[in-house]
Amino acid sequence: MLVTRHARKLAILASILLFEMVPGSRAAGQRQATTITLGIVAETNQQEIEAHFQDFVRYVARKLSAASKMEGKIVITPTQSRLANLLNERKADFYMESSHPTYMINDVYGAGKLLLRRWKGGMADYHASIFTAKNSPTKRLEDLRGKIIAFEDPESTSGYFLPKLLLTRKGFKVSQTQLGADVSRDQVGYVFAGSQDKLVDLVLTKKAAAGAFSNDDYAALEESKKSAITILAETASLPRHLVSVRKTLPPVLTKGLEKTLLAMHQNPEGRSILQNADGTTKFDALPGGELAVRQKLLDIYYFPQKK
Repeated sequence: MLVTRHARKLAILASILLFEMVPGSRAAGQRQATTITLGIVAETNQQEIEAHFQDFVRYVARKLSAASKMEGKIVITPTQSRLANLLNERKADFYMESSHPTYMINDVYGAGKLLLRRWKGGMADYHASIFTAKNSPTKRLEDLRGKIIAFEDPESTSGYFLPKLLLTRKGFKVSQTQLGADVSRDQVGYVFAGSQDKLVDLVLTKKAAAGAFSNDDYAALEESKKSAITILAETASLPRHLVSVRKTLPPVLTKGLEKTLLAMHQNPEGRSILQNADGTTKFDALPGGELAVRQKLLDIYYFPQKK
């Protein structure tokens, strides 16, 4: 009986050693389970958005693994904080966002780090403009005191965060209100229009003293509306869109992702997929490097409240 038990133990040990020695046996199993996961923040239309980026993430996964054993996945969450949690939990590997959400996820929540710039809609950089109607009594920013400015929506970088921060840094007290409400002379009230068309119409019909949008929104205006408005102020320029990775993503995978994205526009298939992903032209290096762009975001968005 003792001999039999001893023989069984030796047989089991030999099997384990054999498995460890077979080239790629366990590693191959792990590679088959490897994924690259794109995280996206979206409150609505999540199924449509997931379908929209399927070709993109599958292309990235295929290029990252010569043996085509890597799977591309998408995870969608309604909030920036939840995406930050997914990055920390290693359930998301990279994401693409405009500057303010990127600042929040990377620097406020500490979940990611910058990788590349994304030319979304064919644009490398953009800025926000505060505008008014040409025949309006509002001729300068100071004239906005006691009046209402229209922003696009609470999640818009160029249509809310950047212009609001510009006003705040210039000493204006900015508070949300309703159309038609009385605004104190020492404040600037603001409302959300909900769409770019409604925002411009609120300004041209004098229901709002001013509005805010990006320079590409201005360029897309029909000539009749463009000639009817005047720009009061402009914010600093920022990268149109950014790519970030989770801080714990292995360096080899980070480098592979960077290489894949940088070369994507040079491949006919990749170029077509990019065009279908919100008119993306290409990905390129961060202007001035990661530290320079991160510092710029901190300079713009980090604004400690005065006590």
